[in-house]
Amino acid sequence: MTRRLAVVAKKVGVSEATVSRVLNGKPGVSEATRQAVLSALDVLGYERPTQLRGERARLVGLVLPELQNPIFPAFAEVIGGALAQLGLTPVLCTQTRGGVSEADYVDLLLQQQVSGVVFAGGLYAQADAPHDHYRRLAERNIPVVLVNAAIEDLGFPAVSCDDAVAVEQAWRHLSSLGHERIGLVLGPGDHMPSARKLAAARAVAGEMPEAHVARAMFSIEGGHATASRLIERGVTGFICASDPLALGVVRAARRKGLDVPERISVVGYDDSALMNCTEPPLTTVRQPIEAMGRAVVELLNAQINGSTVAPDELLFEPELVVRGSTAQAPRS
Repeated sequence: MTRRLAVVAKKVGVSEATVSRVLNGKPGVSEATRQAVLSALDVLGYERPTQLRGERARLVGLVLPELQNPIFPAFAEVIGGALAQLGLTPVLCTQTRGGVSEADYVDLLLQQQVSGVVFAGGLYAQADAPHDHYRRLAERNIPVVLVNAAIEDLGFPAVSCDDAVAVEQAWRHLSSLGHERIGLVLGPGDHMPSARKLAAARAVAGEMPEAHVARAMFSIEGGHATASRLIERGVTGFICASDPLALGVVRAARRKGLDVPERISVVGYDDSALMNCTEPPLTTVRQPIEAMGRAVVELLNAQINGSTVAPDELLFEPELVVRGSTAQAPRS
């Protein structure tokens, strides 16, 4: 017990006597200090005293599918910073292949009595994935906010970049450059944001040949593999569902001896870190990460404070950023 007092006191920057007063429910401690001590207990993995277990910790789970795609660390930075300003501590939960699953993280977060959970790029966006862990959160009335499009009927508010507008911007850009054979490199078939992008492409194109649509895992390797097939089918302009997919398309074109952008034009999605430093710099559709992240935290904090938040989707406008990976279509 003495060691625990010392460790928590050092973590918070207060005396062991102050920590003891908090743990024993005695007066003489400010609410801010009390919450800081309780959060430190949770972060350090110590069990709360019995009389304090009914309160939720000032912790918020931030569940991400990976950190290799720069868009997810970018969201984590914005959301984590906004949470900290409200006195909430983000707990980063990153999935790894063969490691801890999204459902496992939810169980761990529930054990820690978190105040809420933010999901970005999770299984909620895949129609064929398991979703029971989301229902467990709903049953326990844990505040939840989702980033980007989700399947229907989960009942959580979401903050999304408008996939339809993103594709319209990219398509019109490539069309203005004279590209007539435009292809899409999307995520898996059950992926909701990709489904929205495909629907938007069909709407703006009037007719979208299935042979010009490819699906891949969200990685450079996935983009490379699928783009090779589309290039063989004569596609000259590519609209991709992520920046890593777009970089895979660039790699595929070069492996075939085709210059980007003289022969193949490529548009990414996200405008994640360093896309202006690639060769060539990537034309991409930018998600407004800062505005979206702050909206996520506002919705979550409103729920934590007892307000009723409708399970609606807030749509944010993307922005086309034209760089060096797109140019006039090659002459036949």
